[in-house]
Amino acid sequence: MPFAQRHLLGLEGMSRDDLTFLLDQATEFKEISEREIKKVPTLRGKTVVSFFYEASTRTRASFEIAAKRMSADFISLSGGASSVTKGETLLDTARNLAAMRPDAIILRHAASGAAHFLAARVDCPIINAGDGAHEHPTQGLLDTLTIRERKGSIEGLTVAIVGDILHSRVARSNIFALRTLGAKIRLVGPPTFLPPEMAAWGEVTSNLHEGVADADVIMMLRLQLERQGKHFFPTIDEYSRYFCLNRDAVRKAKPDVIILHPGPINRGVEIASDVADGEYSMIMDQVTNGIAVRMAILYLLINRPRVEETVPGEEAERVEDAAAAMEKPAGRLRRRVG
Repeated sequence: MPFAQRHLLGLEGMSRDDLTFLLDQATEFKEISEREIKKVPTLRGKTVVSFFYEASTRTRASFEIAAKRMSADFISLSGGASSVTKGETLLDTARNLAAMRPDAIILRHAASGAAHFLAARVDCPIINAGDGAHEHPTQGLLDTLTIRERKGSIEGLTVAIVGDILHSRVARSNIFALRTLGAKIRLVGPPTFLPPEMAAWGEVTSNLHEGVADADVIMMLRLQLERQGKHFFPTIDEYSRYFCLNRDAVRKAKPDVIILHPGPINRGVEIASDVADGEYSMIMDQVTNGIAVRMAILYLLINRPRVEETVPGEEAERVEDAAAAMEKPAGRLRRRVG
């Protein structure tokens, strides 16, 4: 089944088939990162530009690693080191970048909807690396992949999402993906982070032990202090007293529970160190899977026009050439192309 989307702006409304297809493609690309030489010519001659208006470690680095492992040229820009500091608008910046004919632009921006805004105004694929408190689709995909790898299937799982859900783009992308794939969602946090409309997404509770009881997956969230225009709880100490995931809380979940956190971790605030580093933690697996997910997204979005416009004989020849270069059977690559 080919992936027909032009951009990756969010997971809301994405079909179960498309989500499953993306996860399957990421699983195949993961093998490349296990090789001694972690490089394939899949995107040779292509240029990927990332433009991050907000700070990032994992997302920014893994997109760069993903692009370079597929032999793409990668250009990384930040808002503080660009003409934004001279007053240039997001649209003018994007138009100038698009005029340089990149094959994809990765955008992180503090304004919700920024990626959608650009996608309607530039010609190349836009990948949303986080827009305000709206969505973070590649994080949602890598979290879902991590859960599926350990649990085998998403269908029927109980996933407790704990913390600052109101301001979390990670929470939104995960809720959209996991619900579509058949998971049951519980939202856990202070009442100020759980407005009434969130009841449409899943069960809602402000009791941590109740929220994680019999959960298959516990997903902890970082406090989004930079997005909170006012105080949503009295103090950090009080928040950690009631919502920091410690071993006592973990014991309420299922014996084979897995624990996720998108990072960066505030140890002792959202999660205790012995839990973050313990036997249930999948946090480093999430980071590893982030590269595979982003490789799959870059491959599918950048190659989509070429795959659609190429006649079958030419496409078969291209696949065979790539297969020979990667020293892999051509059949597996055909499945990737779709």
